[in-house]
Amino acid sequence: MRIRDITVTNLQFEYPPERRFRYAGGVCTGRLTSLVKVRTDEGLTGLGSVYSHPDLTRTVVENHLGPALAGRNPLDVEGIWDLCYRLTRWYGRKGVAMSALGGIDIALWDLRGKAEGKSISELAGATCDAVPAYASGLLWKAHTRELAEEAERHLAHGFEAMKMRLGRSRDYDSSALIAVRDAIGCERRLMIDGNARYTLREAQAMMPRFEDAGIFWLEEPFAPEDLGLFVALRPATRGIPVAAGENEFGMQGFRELMDSGAVQVVQPDCCRCGGFTEARRIGQQAGTLGLKVAPHTWSDAVALTANIHLVASLPNAVTVEVDQTGNPLIDDLLTRPLNLRDGEMRVPTGPGLGVELNEDIVARYEIPRGTPIPAGNYSDMLFW
Repeated sequence: MRIRDITVTNLQFEYPPERRFRYAGGVCTGRLTSLVKVRTDEGLTGLGSVYSHPDLTRTVVENHLGPALAGRNPLDVEGIWDLCYRLTRWYGRKGVAMSALGGIDIALWDLRGKAEGKSISELAGATCDAVPAYASGLLWKAHTRELAEEAERHLAHGFEAMKMRLGRSRDYDSSALIAVRDAIGCERRLMIDGNARYTLREAQAMMPRFEDAGIFWLEEPFAPEDLGLFVALRPATRGIPVAAGENEFGMQGFRELMDSGAVQVVQPDCCRCGGFTEARRIGQQAGTLGLKVAPHTWSDAVALTANIHLVASLPNAVTVEVDQTGNPLIDDLLTRPLNLRDGEMRVPTGPGLGVELNEDIVARYEIPRGTPIPAGNYSDMLFW
């Protein structure tokens, strides 16, 4: 079996005005993601995902890496990862190049599973059939009662854990935290995302409130470049784990994060950090250091599926993130939705990723080739 070609499909969804949400970066108007397909000469197709600049993703995959991989054995997953890394090292190592090679890597794991009749997690040695999951939402609201109502909806949908966004102001953060904790009770996990909005002094001042609320972790209180602030916060954390990694790439970046003692929970995302291969390496290294793994997921259902397999394959992984903002690239992209039961996501058991795309949804949200990305605030990416 040989690689025939590799293509990218860019998707864009625009929230109706009444469903747009406010967060630290402004008002989110839509969502973007990129799907990667690796086709072989024997008719098998592998599926991957990239969460980065859509046009740059296409350039790296279709104009550089794809031609270099044509004719190669797609089952040599690790060898192809190393080749892609070498080919992009001079302009990559972080950012879109690492994410793009990761999308190819996910697709190759999908192909390997299909060729061997095993799921990705089975190939990686996993034995569990479900992984803990948490609802990711609870963005900034005008009134904290809206947060309580949303938290109750997440409970009704089967989630036993959830994450909220703070970093707005001390008064808002305190009242929002109380509202959500009161709504979900003391026994359920509550995570806090600081959206990189805190100063060191503000984070230190909030720690007693976080402790009183019994939060499960504090995520990204500072910008990813400010590693020294993460380290400086450590004495004030009162035993609350600090999490980060959604804005980090590759083992070299995560090694800095882990070796510094800045975090206790690392958050590699298969579609950002370098694929399933690299995310698993990162998770294994975290395990040797006594750290937990909880992948970031915010783009699409293919990435979510890859991260479910990742959590299933790592003994030190604790949970997977599930976007609950009404994103159809999560909710509707697959022919059979991912299955949440009793606070856990079922691990797909079919070969490879174990999922199939809903091609009608792909066609509905595809950005035609040659068309500029529509202006908008896409949560992590802004276009004018």
